[in-house]
Amino acid sequence: MTDDLTPVIAASARWLLAAYPASGGALSRALAEAQARQAAALAAALRYPTALDVQLLHLLAPSGSERLDWLTGYEPQPDGTGDTAWRTWVDETVVSWAACLLADPALAAHAARRAAAMSEHRAADGLRRLTDPGKWDTEAAALLRHPDLVENIAGLHRLQLVDLLGVDTAGLA
Repeated sequence: MTDDLTPVIAASARWLLAAYPASGGALSRALAEAQARQAAALAAALRYPTALDVQLLHLLAPSGSERLDWLTGYEPQPDGTGDTAWRTWVDETVVSWAACLLADPALAAHAARRAAAMSEHRAADGLRRLTDPGKWDTEAAALLRHPDLVENIAGLHRLQLVDLLGVDTAGLA
């Protein structure tokens, strides 16, 4: 059995980008995708820190995107190609935590430090776009990073993340 988080990371990032698309052209889309993938990778590493956790995930399957779609009012339209199977790999908690991390770079930096200490995965490496976004990163992922816009998703599992990271909730919305 695999201990690879790639399907969950890819599907969760893809869902975030579908729900909160990048503004602008190809460069903006690429920058937003990089940030969504970094956030999903970090969230997945925190959620499933050991190889055994990942194996259990693969055995039991992630939650899928139905509840997230319902909360955002997003209705996926089957395009006749059958390109909806990826939605079954979306993990609600990973998406919620990724939204929290995208909306708060300071929390993302704290989470990266925590993941480096507690996770068997190397998701805490190379997260500059997530933890210290530049002007272009922020503009490209304006919807993904807007705390008010992602609140209905981020708020789903924020308390679990805050508890896991051991941070003070006073500074968090």
